[in-house]
Amino acid sequence: MKETALTEKHILLGAKMAEFAGYNMPIVYTSIKEEHFAVRNNVGVFDVSHMGEFRIKGPNALALLQKVTSNDVASLSNNQAQYTCMPNKKGGIVDDLIIYKVNDEEYFVVVNASNIEKDWNWIASNNDVNATMVNESDTIGLLAVQGPNAAKLLQRLTSVNLSEIDFYHFRVGEIAGIKNSIISATGYTGSGGFELYVPDHKLGELWDAIFEAGKDLNILPCGLGARDTLRLEKGYCLYGNDINDETSPLEAGLGWITKLKKEGDFNSKSIFLKQKKEGLAKKLVGFKVDDRRVPRHGYKILNEKEEIIGEVTSGTQSPNLDIPIGMGYVEISYAEANQKIWIDTGRKNIEATICKIPFL
Repeated sequence: MKETALTEKHILLGAKMAEFAGYNMPIVYTSIKEEHFAVRNNVGVFDVSHMGEFRIKGPNALALLQKVTSNDVASLSNNQAQYTCMPNKKGGIVDDLIIYKVNDEEYFVVVNASNIEKDWNWIASNNDVNATMVNESDTIGLLAVQGPNAAKLLQRLTSVNLSEIDFYHFRVGEIAGIKNSIISATGYTGSGGFELYVPDHKLGELWDAIFEAGKDLNILPCGLGARDTLRLEKGYCLYGNDINDETSPLEAGLGWITKLKKEGDFNSKSIFLKQKKEGLAKKLVGFKVDDRRVPRHGYKILNEKEEIIGEVTSGTQSPNLDIPIGMGYVEISYAEANQKIWIDTGRKNIEATICKIPFL
């Protein structure tokens, strides 16, 4: 397994470690519930240095990104970020990602850890405009400082006015004495906060500075277990679970990042136009379970006649709602809120109700 620059620190803090996307990552330190509520109500820190980072540069950088992503990269201003996805050529999703616009000829692209090589090869195979591509994944460290007190904490470590950084915008500046850091008002928890990109060899310094500055705020280190419960309560898709090479962004509720009217062509645009015109066969929905059992990825979803109408993609015990929740794809006729469905757990069928997402 690969390790991040903080692996030894996680182990010393007593984290339960496990393999994730080829990396030895902290899953939980104390309890998922405690870490979850730290982020929802206060501030928590995630080591997400396993993520991949590419730099796309040159006069044709925009043309390449417009071709390989579904959102409209041309709409970005300098120091603005954009959530998007890369469609393949059969209507599925290669990966979801964030694009940061540095300037007209330089973009910073952040991809999922499990897809670094796959994404790099995909972008390269579409690079018929000779844009410059640089893979910085092994040289950049990333911390996600999330929660309502994240700005209060981090402002102690930087002269950059964090209150002036709007959601999905960023600044390049100094934090904890580390120059040329990317300070980004992004994150995948739904509780606000920042993501900090620094040279990998400086990550330990940043971690220590953050925890020293946050002592009086009862800051907590958080593992990937809480990251999953946090994102699921907000209905955020996880690649490999809720979206993959076979799911359309329209089916996944990502029509808002699929700009069919943007200038120029992009992969699978004609397929998405057809789906929009003719309608979808299935749709990703959220549901609340009327039982104590947590739905798991791969469980079949049934109708009242016990006919298979879909499949669970994600499920967890919601710390905030104190009930099991999940997401899954169902036939379009069952996708309306308040409909009853049943989850086949293998031992028994448990009742659930389709609801609007986010859950919170």
